[in-house]
Amino acid sequence: MKVADVELLRSAASAADLPRDGWPQVAFVGRSNVGKSSLINALTRSRVASTSAAPGKTRLINVYRVEATGFARPRFYLVDLPGYGYARGGAAAAAGFDQLVGEYFLLPAASTEAPRGTPLGPTLAVLVVDARHPGLDADVAARQWLDGQGRPLVAVASKSDKLARAERQRAERDWEKALNVPVLPVSAATGEGLDQLWTQISRLL
Repeated sequence: MKVADVELLRSAASAADLPRDGWPQVAFVGRSNVGKSSLINALTRSRVASTSAAPGKTRLINVYRVEATGFARPRFYLVDLPGYGYARGGAAAAAGFDQLVGEYFLLPAASTEAPRGTPLGPTLAVLVVDARHPGLDADVAARQWLDGQGRPLVAVASKSDKLARAERQRAERDWEKALNVPVLPVSAATGEGLDQLWTQISRLL
């Protein structure tokens, strides 16, 4: 699979701003500063997604339009959601994040059969957790919440390159036990796991 083109379509402040054309949408869910934007950049081999060292900075749903060759779906969206677990601006900002993401998942799943003319929600979710911190309460809660949203789920452990081999193996076991799903180790820095992640996304779109 090769990404032929990628661009930021829009930064959505409400459900009304989301795409309506039926292209599949892959939603990246994770804690603030877990590396969702870096992972999107690595997957698309671009710098389309802005990254920040300051957690909680992303307050909008960033929608990236992707065109690819050698892929099951030649056109789709990668969607970077506001992170959970931290919000610059305090509790009120955090509540706003939760509301925006909740509204997004309440929308009909984007597909070729979805109704046109109305905003559409995620086709599948990619839960991004930090390989170095297995079993965090916020990540387990996110997994449980996603269970109730009726979308296929892929779980990945980012920053796996920062762990030694024995630590990685132990962390992967701990993550799979905590989330009760297979967890794919990935690294935006080294490219580890990216091809496997694309394969999983392709199967579920």
